[in-house]
Amino acid sequence: MNARTEPAPAGSDAIARPPLVRELLLVAGLFLVYKFSRQLATGHTGEAFDNAHRVWDFERAVHLPGEGAVQSLLLHGDGLAHLANTYYAAVHFPATAAFLIWLYLRRPAHYVWARRVLAAVTAAALALHLLFPLAPPRMLAATGLVDTARMYGPSVYGDPATDSLSNQFAAMPSLHFGWALMVAVGLVVATRSRWRWLWLAHPLLTLLVIVGTANHYWLDAIVAAALLGLALAVIPVPHRTATTAGRVHGTLVPAQRDEQALVGAGR
Repeated sequence: MNARTEPAPAGSDAIARPPLVRELLLVAGLFLVYKFSRQLATGHTGEAFDNAHRVWDFERAVHLPGEGAVQSLLLHGDGLAHLANTYYAAVHFPATAAFLIWLYLRRPAHYVWARRVLAAVTAAALALHLLFPLAPPRMLAATGLVDTARMYGPSVYGDPATDSLSNQFAAMPSLHFGWALMVAVGLVVATRSRWRWLWLAHPLLTLLVIVGTANHYWLDAIVAAALLGLALAVIPVPHRTATTAGRVHGTLVPAQRDEQALVGAGR
């Protein structure tokens, strides 16, 4: 029997891929929750600054490197600081969206896994934003850091006293770093290229940017990484099969070669 007359296997991408409309609604809902739930933490300015002093003192007590060492590198030239601010403002959402779209089209099983992990991390982060409001280091005079976005642009935040679009006291954990790390982990897991480990440059660069622009403390990234680690431990990675792996460099993976050999033998 010709292989093309056989029914599609139960685990094929066509069946494994979730309905597009449902996924668009889920992702849009996640984004709206991310944006609007942060408003619930407004009005806790005093607590946010008290927590900021605690975080800053704790980092010094455990001898974490000073955030100023990273910022000093950016302040050597206006162009570098502007580039870091642009990366902070423009890469976060588009990179995560592109990651999810690619997985949806090419690795459906990994897409469902990644979406669940991102949703879990985001939900946990929002809970911490409510429980532990935290002023970023750019607002804390004790840090000696400057707000590079205000000095060199572009800035995604307005005056904290009048900004009604974002909660600027939601520094911990850093979803910029948590999402970037998940993008890299997801691409490393879902692909087989020998160069796939280079995706780790994305969270590394994000870490340097969020610290150098004084939008986050080191501890914000550490907590984000811990939340991601917990989510990854609870939500299992899908097994890589012939249907999830597809083709590698234009050649059939072993499971596909074996299947075609059996079909050919029955002709």
